[in-house]
Amino acid sequence: MSTTAIITGASTGIGYELALILAKQKVNLVLVARSKEKLVALQSKLSSEFGVQVWVISLDLSNASAAQQVFDQCQQLGLHINYLINNAGFGDYGFFHESDWKKQAEMMQLNIVTLTHLTHLFLPNMLKSKNGKILNVASIAAFLPGPLMSVYYATKAYVLHFSEAIANELEDKGITVTTLCPGPTESGFQKLAAMEDSKLVNGKKMASSKEVAEYGYRAMMEGKKVAIQGTINYLLVNSVRFSPRNTVLKMVRNVQDKK
Repeated sequence: MSTTAIITGASTGIGYELALILAKQKVNLVLVARSKEKLVALQSKLSSEFGVQVWVISLDLSNASAAQQVFDQCQQLGLHINYLINNAGFGDYGFFHESDWKKQAEMMQLNIVTLTHLTHLFLPNMLKSKNGKILNVASIAAFLPGPLMSVYYATKAYVLHFSEAIANELEDKGITVTTLCPGPTESGFQKLAAMEDSKLVNGKKMASSKEVAEYGYRAMMEGKKVAIQGTINYLLVNSVRFSPRNTVLKMVRNVQDKK
């Protein structure tokens, strides 16, 4: 029986690279993102190069009804989803009180609600077959408070805690849940979040989307619960556990500030 994966945020960055990796493994794909043009181009590439079936769903996942629409389209196509990859998400940079509320609300809807809703919709069929894998993309931000990106960091903390909790619930049911936690990544995220001038990324060498995707894919296939990409990121995340919260807060603020 063939395997089918759904990837949100598949048109660029980590999602794009995950699509390439899975197609090479002969996994059929449902690709979801806003840009239909980019999705169709990727669909053509993957179908011709790897001989897999690829379906595209062009939607803005920050809309409240988007998760249900994605699920309904998969049902109409008669697809059983073996791997759910919740990769779509975005951030914002700046003081919370100066931020645009619409953007903050859309961020919470996409990063938290849509991810949770998609998981809730696709999980029952995985349970029926007693087989499935879920990969939720968080960030090392999930382990820290985030001055100047307060809502984004908080959304990723939610993703981590939610994913760890259901991973425990599903341990004896044939389904694994992996939370991928990369650090700053060359993916276009920084430009979208308007944080290119922050000390966190300005002039820094970042991991490539391909590196992060390859690491995330391996972690998902191994059923790893939490996957922190990069040795430095792993050491950072674990070191802050033993530091006073106020010290951690000041440290994050310092690296988030503009140069």
